[in-house]
Amino acid sequence: MSASALRSEPTVRDRVSPEEWQARVNLAATYRLVADYGWDDMIFTHISMRVPGPEHHFLINPYGMLFNEITASSLVKIDLDGAIVMESPYNVNPAGFTIHSAIHAHREDAHCVIHLHSDDGSAVAAQSEGLLPLTQHAMIVGGDLAYHDYEGIALDLGERERLVADIGTKNCVLLRNHGTLTMGKTCADAFLRMYYLERACTMQVKALTAGANGIKLPNQGVPEHTAAQAKMGFDGPVGNLAWPGLLRRLDRIDPSFRD
Repeated sequence: MSASALRSEPTVRDRVSPEEWQARVNLAATYRLVADYGWDDMIFTHISMRVPGPEHHFLINPYGMLFNEITASSLVKIDLDGAIVMESPYNVNPAGFTIHSAIHAHREDAHCVIHLHSDDGSAVAAQSEGLLPLTQHAMIVGGDLAYHDYEGIALDLGERERLVADIGTKNCVLLRNHGTLTMGKTCADAFLRMYYLERACTMQVKALTAGANGIKLPNQGVPEHTAAQAKMGFDGPVGNLAWPGLLRRLDRIDPSFRD
């Protein structure tokens, strides 16, 4: 085939709506940000985004690509049964499908879902007390935090019902002995929640080097008051302020996520 013929073939951007393309760019940016913050786990874990429109389709990472390689065009579009609905040279991780399809099917407000295996997030998920109200970051997300016990690698579709029951209406999750998970109406909202959850976990791991007797918990009622104060900042206001700056950060590092 000639070079001119190759150039005439439609790109992914040509084949999707402007709304889907913007969702692809934002999701690719989220993958790059996770890698930039050091929260990725090689080719494992997943971030998904609901495709705008009436179909229950969502975008997920191509299995085999590192997070800092993912672009808007390389994301794979699948349905709630895990079937690829737009031709792609890539496959998807079935464990990613189990967790993400459960949430997308039961939470209409969960347009973006981030799941990580970070060192500190996994460490706190393995601690018996879970996330402690040791820092402002922890108290900000503490009132919106759920827990789900580990059942093995997420290949059993039967786990989906138990997962969504444990999450309920919360937007942050510690997956016991596994990792962290957040969701939001936008990539910005989901990422902001993950930023606070991951930083809270890192701060807790460091604080506990003083031993259980060496930490100072806040006064009674303060964690609940802080959580109530922070609630109004999510789902829009703070995420919308931070997201443009995060995109500028990525553009300075490597703008190829937009391809």
